[in-house]
Amino acid sequence: MHMADALISPVVGGTMLIATAGVAAYSIKKIQNDMDEKKIPLMGVLGAFVFAAQMINFSIPATGSSGHIGGGLLLAILLGPYAGFLTMGSILLIQALFFGDGGLLAYGCNVFNLGFFTCFLAYPLVYKWITRKGCTAKNIFVGSMITAVIGLQMGAFCVVLETFLSGKTELPFGTFVLLMQPIHLAIGVVEGLVTAAVVTYVWKARPEILEKAFIGEALGSIQIKKVVTGFLIAILIVGGAFSWFASANPDGLEWSMEKTAGTTELAAPNGIHQVLAAIQSKTAFLPDYSFKSNESGDAEKAVIQEEEAWPAVKAGTSVSGIVGGTLTLALAGFIGLVISIVKSKKRKIIASVE
Repeated sequence: MHMADALISPVVGGTMLIATAGVAAYSIKKIQNDMDEKKIPLMGVLGAFVFAAQMINFSIPATGSSGHIGGGLLLAILLGPYAGFLTMGSILLIQALFFGDGGLLAYGCNVFNLGFFTCFLAYPLVYKWITRKGCTAKNIFVGSMITAVIGLQMGAFCVVLETFLSGKTELPFGTFVLLMQPIHLAIGVVEGLVTAAVVTYVWKARPEILEKAFIGEALGSIQIKKVVTGFLIAILIVGGAFSWFASANPDGLEWSMEKTAGTTELAAPNGIHQVLAAIQSKTAFLPDYSFKSNESGDAEKAVIQEEEAWPAVKAGTSVSGIVGGTLTLALAGFIGLVISIVKSKKRKIIASVE
């Protein structure tokens, strides 16, 4: 559900970027209540894991479409809504800048669609309500399934609304929404299953992590080495090898566009769209999670042949998964570190005044 710049107007893109920045600023302020040295590495490894997991597109039977997890709900459950939202912003920034996945103008839209609804609406209003009597395997499963579907449905509808407000006549609102919602319902079911499996693993290994995130407290003396190590191993396996098995079918957004407009890509207007596209082409050193192709015909032919094979055992894909995960880990961890330092300085200032 990563929107390209061609899908939105500068006004919508700018408005959503401001809205996303406002939510991020609010999250930074609120997260200081439960930020400590334990949450910094947890933000990093979870961000890297979601990055790697998003590389795996799974086929939706009988549709010719595919989907991948959003990850916002998983981040909210294990980190809390504020750290979860900031971590999602880190993931999408790395994807847009270095892998050309999602537009720069559409960055605010993508963070809002994938992060806001899951972290600030679906998680506190649905997941917390379902699990309010305590975490059990059943509650985790039911909560993950229902909340993932609801969160993804809201995000998918917002994509349609953003294209409508951008004046994209190639994607009529009625037709587009009737395709986007059902296909993302199926994707939401799979995301719910994945989320439930991962959360259950953490719950069995360190249930205190979920409890602290639930009530918005710092991790304190909780030992998280086992959980962090488990996610690091998963990142290497998922990003380095499982990504070979990603479906080649268009994802839910591209599939809906093709059924509506007859194409998976719209032509980008001149102006700011072209400027940002030029910037992105320079920063994306692993476009589409692969090495840049050579100019020669032989090289292009080899790339085509390689893409047709399944599983797509490509070094570029493995490198992208590992490098992208590492960059996300570093950025999410850096954000957590900066917030922790600011929090510490504020405490010292307050103590000196008192």
